[in-house]
This record gives sequence, C-alpha cells and structure tokens, in this order.
Amino acid sequence: MKKLEAITILDNEKFLRQISKPVIFPDKNLKKDIKILEEYFKQTDIALAMAAVQLKIPKRIIYLKNTDLKLVEKNKNQLSEEEKSHNERRILINPVILSRVGLTDYWEACASCLDNTGHVKRPYKITVQYQDINGHFHTEIFEGFESTVLSHEMDHLDGILHMDIAEEVLVMNYEERKEFRKTHKYNILSKRGKYEDLIKKSKKSK
Repeated sequence: MKKLEAITILDNEKFLRQISKPVIFPDKNLKKDIKILEEYFKQTDIALAMAAVQLKIPKRIIYLKNTDLKLVEKNKNQLSEEEKSHNERRILINPVILSRVGLTDYWEACASCLDNTGHVKRPYKITVQYQDINGHFHTEIFEGFESTVLSHEMDHLDGILHMDIAEEVLVMNYEERKEFRKTHKYNILSKRGKYEDLIKKSKKSK
C-alpha cells in the first residue's frame, strides 16, 4: 500500500471541519476503513491516535495506538525495539462521552495541524460508551493522559481542532516540541470536580 498521509489544515481544512457520520451496523466498508487506519500506524511511530476523518474517512471511528505518557516523553533514540513497535490497536466506534471529571493541561500537537502546538485543558477522567468492530457496546473509563489523547480525537469527530480551544498556540517542529515538553510537561490540575465547572473557573481566573 502506498504511503498514507493525514490530511492537514493546509491542504483540506474544510474536510477536517466536517462532523463525522455515525457508523451504522452492518457496515460493509468498516473492515477496509480500519485496515487503512492500521496501515497508517504501521508507517508512523510519531502519531498517538487518529480519528478516521484525518485519513479521509468521515466516520465516527478512532484508533488508539499509544496512550502511554512514559513512551511519549522518551526520545526516539531512547526507545527499545519493543517500545518502537508498541501499538495498543484499540478501535472505538461511535464513541460518546458520558461524563468528564477533573482538569489537566498539555501542549498538544496533531498530524493534521502541522507544527501548531497548543496549550489545551482537558478532563482528567472521562467515561466513554463506544462500539467495537462487531457493533457491541462497551462503557469504559479513560484516565490521565489517555483521557487527553482520546478527548483530542473525539473533538476531530465534530470538526474541532486542538488549536480552536487552545489557550495559546506556538509553532514548533517535532524536535523543538520534544525539547519544549521537557519543561512543559503533562500537568494534572485536579482529579475531582465536574470538568465543565473547573474549565469555567479557570477561564474566569484569567
């Protein structure tokens, strides 16, 4: 298969801004769609997760590859072969956030947003209902950094980019961002309280 590239704000922002459509089971193209996502992650060791719309599939599908903050913080040359090939291979279809708790902040990047790195506040913990590839429903809690990664991808399904909700955006390439994050780490502001109330308070305190 030819090299797959995520569409970007430079070449197809309008497509990225659309609201992805729910997957209706049975979906005869679902296996093909997931194969495209899997192939993308075989070709890259940088991206942590991907919403299908970023690969020109406007469906409510998310692929999680790596939500392990320890691996994210390491430089490429520090990773073992096993760590380089780490892939959670988690597929969430039609995900819905049922509740959001706590508050974190992180300097996020995105394969579709070029070198734009945004300081974004996200919930510390989310409860999500989703379907698997067979259409079965699951309810699961995502906590800490995995909540940040999944929340970022969930926004993509509604046409929202991390730059839209960032408190500040800086332009940094991959190497600059790795260095920057050494002193601007993932930060847990609160593990309790409704996210909606906490985010309102944080905006008022500015």
